[in-house]
Amino acid sequence: MDVESKKPFDYQQFLAHLTNQPGVYRMYDVRGDVIYVGKAKNLKKRVSSYFRKNVDSVKTQTLVKNIHNIDVTIVSSETEAFLLENNYIKKYRPRYNVVLRDDKSYPFIFLSEHEHPRLAFHRGPKKKKGQYFGPYPSAWSVRESLRSMQKIFPVRQCEDSYYRARSRPCLQYQMKRCSAPCVAGYITDDEYNEQVQLASLFLKGKNSQVINKLVSKMETASEALNFEAAARYRDQISALRKVQEQQFVAGTQHELDVFGFAFKNGIACVFAIFIRDNQILGSKSFFPKVPKGLTGEEIFQSFLLQFYLAGNKLIPKQIVLPIKLLEQEEVSVVLSEEAKYKVNFFEGVRDEKRKYLQIADKNAQNALETQQNQQKSIFARFTDLEKKLEVDTPIKRMECFDISHTSGQQTVASCVVFDRNGPVKSDYRTFNIEGITPGDDYAAMAQALKRRYKSPKTQGKLPDLLLIDGGKGQLSEAEKHFKDWPDENKPIIVGVAKGTSRKPGLETLIYAYSHDTIAVESDAPGLHLVQHIRDESHRFAITGHRNRRQKVKSTSPLEEISGIGAKKRAALLKYMGGLHGLKRASQDEIAKVPGISKDLAESIYDYLHS
Repeated sequence: MDVESKKPFDYQQFLAHLTNQPGVYRMYDVRGDVIYVGKAKNLKKRVSSYFRKNVDSVKTQTLVKNIHNIDVTIVSSETEAFLLENNYIKKYRPRYNVVLRDDKSYPFIFLSEHEHPRLAFHRGPKKKKGQYFGPYPSAWSVRESLRSMQKIFPVRQCEDSYYRARSRPCLQYQMKRCSAPCVAGYITDDEYNEQVQLASLFLKGKNSQVINKLVSKMETASEALNFEAAARYRDQISALRKVQEQQFVAGTQHELDVFGFAFKNGIACVFAIFIRDNQILGSKSFFPKVPKGLTGEEIFQSFLLQFYLAGNKLIPKQIVLPIKLLEQEEVSVVLSEEAKYKVNFFEGVRDEKRKYLQIADKNAQNALETQQNQQKSIFARFTDLEKKLEVDTPIKRMECFDISHTSGQQTVASCVVFDRNGPVKSDYRTFNIEGITPGDDYAAMAQALKRRYKSPKTQGKLPDLLLIDGGKGQLSEAEKHFKDWPDENKPIIVGVAKGTSRKPGLETLIYAYSHDTIAVESDAPGLHLVQHIRDESHRFAITGHRNRRQKVKSTSPLEEISGIGAKKRAALLKYMGGLHGLKRASQDEIAKVPGISKDLAESIYDYLHS
């Protein structure tokens, strides 16, 4: 480090030239990392407050000691400052800011506007035309709802490429979970659209209206002596009532988010309940990263802004708060401008809203106690593992690698990360392995390590402990990779070899370089921690491999042929009855498909038979 970089921050000179306009400021440490992001109506006044002689806050005192540089961005309004501040927090994840760990957008159920609309899982920007229902608190809750919908309404849920290529009904039709709109003669467009409308009403929470319509249609079919249709409507009504009994009806609230809050011993928990169309769609606990010295009001306001502004989340018209915000009116304006309609906050609420607030607060308190007990357990596991490995300094970060493939195909390597709070899912990585002999796990491991840890000069944060799932072969690849690294940057490397019966508790831990085994009892807390991260890396590798394999399955070979676009692909599959029919067709038969020339037919035939 040069002499210039060691100089203390000259805040007096910086403040002398600082503007009084609104904006956002970023504070950096000596390494150039952003350690705090803040916003201000008056930048000079706000930043000056950090450098007063009498500062009570321990957090502010510690922050100021670490400031090496500050830069500011001037904005035109306080709303812009709120938005920019949250974008910077999401980007830099500063050490002294409250950081929302889970900032993913929430999933929806999507009903498309096709000729034969499709029900599907959706996450991300709402670019496609159709209706969006939600948000749901998790992907699992969306998929469970879609499974229930299949049993009640025979509306297709298949991918468009699969739907266009059908020449006869699929298994979902045989299971009475789809009405086969893809094939002519099985259901009319009017009948299909009727089921789509009923599904839409159901997702809007109008269950009674749906049942009344189905009862009316059942009676009409019976009077017309169409007993088969009447039986279908009867079965729909029965299935719908069964699902209705399982649902928790929220009452009279059309669109409402309710938050509970608990804060104790430096850990904060926010519990959210999501109500849409008079139904509770679900709930979720959040544990934001909290710097020392913050109040509950500061933590909750930071969480709320990041929750709604940092990601593609629906902002409801009504939000029930567990505590009053520090800048409640300003936050309401920001969320209203973002949502394009008025967003109202409720605190000392009565009746129904109060009931949900009490439930949310109780769940937040319970989740906080559970989290604290879990952290004690994790701390004990880390302490035991440090004793077993005989390390002098605490293990703050550990990473584990695993390899997954099917007969050597679509090989994926995973890297999962744990710190002393447990899994750090934002740091998880998968690597698609290419250019190796199929099934060569050693070469796959070597490639993954090379891509994860580039060089001592360019590498960012390294783990204190690196675990390699496998025996001495995989471990040797890690030894080769870190051979020329300086000792002070080199992580402790340990192999995790499965026992002969591959049962949990019989794993062997192997030191790198010496290949000495580490004696660990099967019930030792340290081994439980190793098993946890090993199982997580195994799960993550399998998930990555399955996703890659599914992508290969769902990709048509026709996409790789020059001159074949989406329309020509659809025409070929439709006229030939799918890819198998196309492969069996002759060159002349392919040329008869509308839009396919003889030269293109030759290219298609040659490609499919090469």
